[in-house]
Amino acid sequence: MKNNKKILVIDDDEDILKLIKIILTNKNYEMFTATTGEEGIKMAIQQKPELILLDIMMPITDGWEILKMLHTDENTRKIPVAMLTCKTDVKNKLIGLQEGAIDYITKPFSPEELISRVDDIFKIFEKKGK
Repeated sequence: MKNNKKILVIDDDEDILKLIKIILTNKNYEMFTATTGEEGIKMAIQQKPELILLDIMMPITDGWEILKMLHTDENTRKIPVAMLTCKTDVKNKLIGLQEGAIDYITKPFSPEELISRVDDIFKIFEKKGK
């Protein structure tokens, strides 16, 4: 049974995408993937996800630039974005939050942690009435 929550994951690592897909679909989230920022922005406009999980270290256009593009596009600016990255230093976490990311999830993560963080993001936005 689907819970009608769409999540777009933008990450250039196919193994990470496969792992996240298993985790999220097992919890009945509908998941879409993109391996480049440009593909991710197009997918966000087309699919209108309720959440985007975005890697920072991407080829061609990095996650910071993609985050800025998502927040300046009228079609995607209201979609919450959580950074999903192996960059664990405080500086990057602060940059992510200052740039408008709703959360900062570091790799490696456990399936339980990922589900908990995703569920919490949806709870926050449901309380706000989006």
